[in-house]
Amino acid sequence: MNSDQIKGKMQNAFGKAEQAVGEAVNSRDLANAGAEDRVKGAAKETWGNAKDTVHEMHKTAKTHADIVTGEPVTARDKFAAGVEHIKDSVNTKMDEMKTREQIKRDELRRSA
Repeated sequence: MNSDQIKGKMQNAFGKAEQAVGEAVNSRDLANAGAEDRVKGAAKETWGNAKDTVHEMHKTAKTHADIVTGEPVTARDKFAAGVEHIKDSVNTKMDEMKTREQIKRDELRRSA
């Protein structure tokens, strides 16, 4: 586990507590700040997960290159392709999330 994963988990936990306290004392600002910390914590943890995954992919590509081809360039190419794949996957998920949030806001406005 890397520091970004740990920091993200901690910020998420703090945000949950902050949000719960805000809701308990009927403080919208405190509850909203807690929700914001939860989102930031989740983002940090996800960033840490991505870094960890890339690290593992790099080790696998290097091992493959050393054993099968003996060509470091192949490992670099596989590593770069893996990073591009992760970037595309994460960006697709974030775009989907943004779209869902926009739909939720539109529904809230219509029902108000």
